[in-house]
Amino acid sequence: MKESVWAWWFLVLGLIMMAVVILVTDMTTTHEQNYYMLKEISEASMYEAVDYAYYRKYGDLRINSEKFMENFIRRYSDTISINKTTKLAFYDIYESPPKITVEVRTRSSQEVINFNTMSFDVTNRLDAILEMYYKEDPTNFN
Repeated sequence: MKESVWAWWFLVLGLIMMAVVILVTDMTTTHEQNYYMLKEISEASMYEAVDYAYYRKYGDLRINSEKFMENFIRRYSDTISINKTTKLAFYDIYESPPKITVEVRTRSSQEVINFNTMSFDVTNRLDAILEMYYKEDPTNFN
């Protein structure tokens, strides 16, 4: 009988430790994850939103702001976790020269510890300017 009680307590202790690890991970890694995710998604969305017809015609780099926002929201919704509330805000989207400012506000899920409700808000803001180097003739190095 004693051994089964000890096994029960080890099982309960293991479940409590897993819950603590999940809570701590949810609170501590949000800022870093959001920053790198925001950076990568912004860069990829800007590359996808480049207006190549305008570039071929005028030789100036330009992005389509609606296409950028569409790509950004699609990519961000694919990678975000379900246990966080996120608010996206787009500021200063310039088409030519391509510059964007994106703000992501994340509120982690509320956890009840000792009958206290806690929530953690993380705000990340990113300013990005797109620069592309394109050579028409790859054999010409001038």
